[in-house]
Amino acid sequence: MRIVLLGAPGAGKGTQAKMLIEKYKIPQISTGDILRKAVADGTPLGKEAKSHMDSGGLVPDSVVIGLVKDRLAQDDCKAGYILDGFPRTTPQAEELDTVLSAMNSPLNVALSVDVDKDDLMKRLTGRRTCKGCQQMYNMYFSPPGKEGTCDKCGGELFQRDDDKEATIKNRLDVYEKSTAPLIDYYGKKGILKSVDGTGSIDEIFTKVVSILES
Repeated sequence: MRIVLLGAPGAGKGTQAKMLIEKYKIPQISTGDILRKAVADGTPLGKEAKSHMDSGGLVPDSVVIGLVKDRLAQDDCKAGYILDGFPRTTPQAEELDTVLSAMNSPLNVALSVDVDKDDLMKRLTGRRTCKGCQQMYNMYFSPPGKEGTCDKCGGELFQRDDDKEATIKNRLDVYEKSTAPLIDYYGKKGILKSVDGTGSIDEIFTKVVSILES
């Protein structure tokens, strides 16, 4: 089962990925993880990536695709894998398809976790974190018993800078412009499946499994 997960920030695809890993015993492939490992290991692609990172530039698609290709060739990917966070753009998706076709292992499904934008804003801007024990809350869905105070340790709750409305709106706008076109791309290829990302985590997972096994 070779899956690419799609969904806006806050859609909950990371949570679903962890549950899929457990159920199907396949690895989750994160470009961030393999990039950091390649840099730490000093591989040729890792060195090339580091040179771009050190100069403040973006790592070119060709380098990222090379890292993904190397990772997918490893033994633990033979039964399948979950790509999360890559591809992010249509050109990346096209290049990935070329690589996977050459490996004779094309994607089986592009799974999109769909959540209404207003709901996403509440999920992300409503987050509060305890300064003491790091316990997480959401002011809309799982608020503390006393406003501004952690139920577990009594610590002060705060909103992270990257959870503030202007930042979140920008992240969602970036997603809409660059990543959402992947929905059209995989739809035209006939491998797009969509799941409603609202409800409890277990309810969503039941729907995901039903889609994957149908």
